[in-house]
Amino acid sequence: MNRYKDIIEMRLDAKRNRKRRNSTILPKINPTTEDIYIIGREGDRLDMLAFEYYEDESLWWVLAESNKLGKGSLEVPPGMRVRIPARQEWYEILRLQEKSR
Repeated sequence: MNRYKDIIEMRLDAKRNRKRRNSTILPKINPTTEDIYIIGREGDRLDMLAFEYYEDESLWWVLAESNKLGKGSLEVPPGMRVRIPARQEWYEILRLQEKSR
């Protein structure tokens, strides 16, 4: 299974009549009182935690962005305090961001 198979990396810039790379602007996910905090254990990974808390491993980037993790690895350092953002908070931000594109 290749998680990148459906990603379109290039798009046509009609103004300049040339191809450009697509970019993803991740929303800033501010802490709320609804967030959950856990302590990372040996073997914890962002994709596994996303599946456990959001039932969707592809949402690993929410945890990475919220905790400044995921630069080259999905592993969570053991003993690290990990914030699990409340779903409704970031989901609404993402929905509004997609609407404005």
